[in-house]
Amino acid sequence: MTQTSIDLETLKQALKEALSETLRAERALLHEVFGEVLEDFAMGKAISEGLETPPASREDVIAVIDGRR
Repeated sequence: MTQTSIDLETLKQALKEALSETLRAERALLHEVFGEVLEDFAMGKAISEGLETPPASREDVIAVIDGRR
């Protein structure tokens, strides 16, 4: 097997180009992944905040859903 030598800067540039090309090609997937991460972050924050507040009654929840509050 033949071994090829490559300098560090050439390798860095090749990796940057490959990553950039992949991100452009998979733009929809990238948006979906980031969207999921943001949803998970927001849900975690809402849960944390909810643990620090008193429980809501069923009537209060229904009123919010119905737009009465």
